[in-house]
Amino acid sequence: MSLSAHLLGVAQDGGLPQPGCHCPNCEAARANPALRQMVVSLGLVDATAGQSWLIDATPDFPAQYDALTAPAPLAGIMLTHAHMGHYPGLLWLGPEAMNARAMPVYATRRMADFLRDNAPWSGLTAGGHIELREVRPGVEFSLSAHLRATPVIVPHRDEYSDAVAWLLRGPARTLFYCPDTDHWDAFKPDLRSWLSRADVALLDGTFFSPDELPGRDIAQIPHPLVTETAHHLTDAAVETVFIHLNHTNPLWRPGPERAWIETRGFHVGRQGQIWRLE
Repeated sequence: MSLSAHLLGVAQDGGLPQPGCHCPNCEAARANPALRQMVVSLGLVDATAGQSWLIDATPDFPAQYDALTAPAPLAGIMLTHAHMGHYPGLLWLGPEAMNARAMPVYATRRMADFLRDNAPWSGLTAGGHIELREVRPGVEFSLSAHLRATPVIVPHRDEYSDAVAWLLRGPARTLFYCPDTDHWDAFKPDLRSWLSRADVALLDGTFFSPDELPGRDIAQIPHPLVTETAHHLTDAAVETVFIHLNHTNPLWRPGPERAWIETRGFHVGRQGQIWRLE
């Protein structure tokens, strides 16, 4: 048996470089294509079952689909929420591109209703390109004989849908995937109670500092700062990896900020990173 989780992207919804931005990270990525980063997404591969699953259909769906399905065909897509970086890739399943037939899409009721009720997503359901499978937060279900998943409600802007993280349980190891959330003090139950069930946690690392977006009110974008998360999880017995990095985040490059988290036992996600769950 071979069961693994694959990090297919690390960047916040706009990717790196981000259009219209001339910060050092974006300019460096324009000058050096090797520094470009895809939007955060996680792939799951059960080689024994010959199946794979994608968490979130990002704007980088074509490249991420190819990377994920090289070892095993796509058996379904699991969504976190209805923000820019997490579901637009569903359009590639429509008649203009893949013309998929009844691709399973796992979503909460609010997320499923949003897709049914709003074009162009409603065309995917009406045309039979996707098959919505509603999941209940906190209720575990089977993806395969070896892999089980639990959607976990997280506090986050909910203008279109609710938002979830995913607890992914293999035969031997469990991974907690949470690319987007507001401050941990609004997380119910406490984050540590979920991480006590996990061996690996991929967590929202959007901003390192509140000074990253001059001219914007950071209170309107209430992601937990990386420093806050590090203090919150001091001594937590889980491998913690920061993902969903904004294009302005200094963790994209070596420096004192990256050294600060690494000396405390935390890590920055790398595109292509793999964790075995068996």
